[in-house]
Amino acid sequence: MKSGSNLERVLEEGHFAVTAELGPPKGSSAEFVRRKAGLLKPCCDAANITDNQTAVVRMSSVAACALVKQEGLDPVMQMTCRDRNRIAIQSDLLGAVALGIRNLLCLSGDHQKFGNHPGSKNVHDLDSIQLIGAVRKMRDEAQFMSGDKISGGMPLFIGAAANPYADPFEFRVLRLAKKVKAGADFIQTQAVFDVERFAKWMEMVRDKGLDQKVRILAGLIPIKSVGMARYMRDYVSGLMVPDELVDRMENAKDAKEEGVQIALEIIEQIRDIPGVHGIHIMAVAWEEVVPLITERAGFLPRPIV
Repeated sequence: MKSGSNLERVLEEGHFAVTAELGPPKGSSAEFVRRKAGLLKPCCDAANITDNQTAVVRMSSVAACALVKQEGLDPVMQMTCRDRNRIAIQSDLLGAVALGIRNLLCLSGDHQKFGNHPGSKNVHDLDSIQLIGAVRKMRDEAQFMSGDKISGGMPLFIGAAANPYADPFEFRVLRLAKKVKAGADFIQTQAVFDVERFAKWMEMVRDKGLDQKVRILAGLIPIKSVGMARYMRDYVSGLMVPDELVDRMENAKDAKEEGVQIALEIIEQIRDIPGVHGIHIMAVAWEEVVPLITERAGFLPRPIV
């Protein structure tokens, strides 16, 4: 079943896709969401709406997606397994489809110890691979996990995350293969800074033929300060930031401009790697840089499909 999402159409047409990330507010401001959606709409094919990112309470992803959809930007609803059991997950998916949301990214979710409610309980009734399979069953077989029939269609373009930098490295592609088998249509990766290691991972992906079965979007985090570069290198699990990039940021006369230049260089290298179908820009609290990067990378105007 075709989802009807803009992101799916762009990828089906063979374009190099561009997605971005929009973090909902720690409050109820619809205007906050609409303003960010307006900023991203001209320069990306879809925007991920995070689901209580880093386990910090924010506006719900489904509500923010509905607002983004109203602004004419294709939302990618992120859904974590941390906070909901299978009843709530399937219920939220029905509501999302009813609101016209057509993209879903299935995630495990950051541990609650990182957030502002460290005493809250994890649910994890499902893991991310089981969630992918459940959504595929809802879409392709019109069935809930219980086997009961669903009334109405579930046109969803199903996404998942992958981290080429987690250990053990040799198992990263095997985990990706499980997600593809479960039903993932597209993959967004952890941010790429060490391009050489990412290229090796993509070689392993191609060796298993996975690049023919799923669309892979390479993650990109623009660096805005040397402090951010050091923090990601030293404290963010699953990221691999080379010392040379930290040194460049430290020695730069204009840190933000240097961060943009690094992002453009990484994009240029990523585009030459076979099997990469697009990029996913995660501009943490710096959404205004996305139009600049996409313009300077030659991605504008975005395709109309």
